Amino acid sequence: MTQHTITSPAFKENARAALNNTQLQRALGNVEQGFIAKRSLAADALPEFDALRDNARDIKNHSLEHLDLYLEAYEAKVIETGGHVHWAQTAEDARGIVLDICRKVDAKIVTKSKSMITEEIGLNDFLEKSGIAPIETDLGEYIIQLRGEAPSHIIAPAVHVNKDEVEEAFRKAHDYLPGNRELEEPEQLLDEARRVLRAKYFEADIGITGANFLVAETGTSIVVTNEGNADLTQTLPRIHVVIASIEKIVPTLEDSAQILRVLARSATGQESSVYTTFSTGPRRPDDPDGPDQYHVILLDNGRSAMLGTEFQEMLRCIRCGACMNHCPVYHAVGGHAYGWVYPGPMGAVLTPSLIGVDKSGHLPNASTFCGRCESVCPMRIPLPKMMRHWREREFERGLNPATARYGLKFWAYFAKRPRLYHFAAAFGLPLLAFFGGRKRRLRKLPFAGGWTRHRDLPAPQTKSFLQQWQKHEARRRGGRT
Repeated sequence: MTQHTITSPAFKENARAALNNTQLQRALGNVEQGFIAKRSLAADALPEFDALRDNARDIKNHSLEHLDLYLEAYEAKVIETGGHVHWAQTAEDARGIVLDICRKVDAKIVTKSKSMITEEIGLNDFLEKSGIAPIETDLGEYIIQLRGEAPSHIIAPAVHVNKDEVEEAFRKAHDYLPGNRELEEPEQLLDEARRVLRAKYFEADIGITGANFLVAETGTSIVVTNEGNADLTQTLPRIHVVIASIEKIVPTLEDSAQILRVLARSATGQESSVYTTFSTGPRRPDDPDGPDQYHVILLDNGRSAMLGTEFQEMLRCIRCGACMNHCPVYHAVGGHAYGWVYPGPMGAVLTPSLIGVDKSGHLPNASTFCGRCESVCPMRIPLPKMMRHWREREFERGLNPATARYGLKFWAYFAKRPRLYHFAAAFGLPLLAFFGGRKRRLRKLPFAGGWTRHRDLPAPQTKSFLQQWQKHEARRRGGRT
């Protein structure tokens, strides 16, 4: 059973444990080495890549500005093609709708393709408690389901797991298979997962998928995968249920094609994902396969409250994972340290929007503000700017530590009084430079233990930039260089 307990307030403790986890640190090396180089090569190979990013941003901005109209148009098209649309204001509403669909057909087994929305609403735990077995069919999701974990990455959910840990999980869960079978190679693990899951596809009463995009023009849901499990999940069972958040809407099929061109390149460095599946309604009389029923659950769960605010741009996110792939903080601590469903820079903005800054105030502070996340985002989302907005709200509500609040007030007192500020700097900078010694590094500093406990602080020069500039100007005016 996957645990979905919110531990965002414990980010510091989670991060400390992650830094001391040698297995995790070994696994995280694959993120930095793999994703970054592949994305760079894919982007460089497409001359119009940046122009496509601008176009994708504009499409999503237009969709968000007219979200109500496009959602209504989408609903009408789904109904026209024989499907059903369910509106869910909260996670509880969405879970209840899924359970109602399951109970109407007495479903016992549900197959699922990878879906961050179902993670967000805690669907697996809920179904298990209701007597229904959810089976994850994405290999990474299947691995972490066996391990009783939540995803640590939005496109590579088991990126924190090493091969020997996968073997251990398979031997424990598949104890009905010969104990002397060989599982040392990745191909052997993959073959075993394929054999086990193949039977589940045919046993399932309902297949549940997420959606990368919802197309208002046609009532189509689009799912992007590299394994094909989503195709089997939505075509073999009698009922296909799509669960998607409301911001996944795009106006036309052409719009979705534009965004798809930047999605795969940003996520995995591919020109296109192996499978890009378009589903429109239930099975028609002449169709060779497909579900008898097609349901779409449209989830709000806090999104509409983001519209018209400084966080609206976050709703452009297409869940490619590029921001976390390039984030030095994510590289150091992994996804579980963030304490909820969405890790990395996008999680540092989205999580406070969905569960409240009081429960996740540490996340916007878990950033070096290096700007790499914004520079690689295919939708050009200004993530550092929005993290600053959350820091402001945290400060306004008095949620950050007292030492931080009083420290900022102390600094602000001097900053509002330039003469006093310059006098203090003229006294303090030489003192700090003296304690920095020959190496010009400060190993201990009052009120900065959180920094100097893990790294040295560069000592400043004896004079501030302003003092040096004033001296330079004085010499220039005097005719000396």
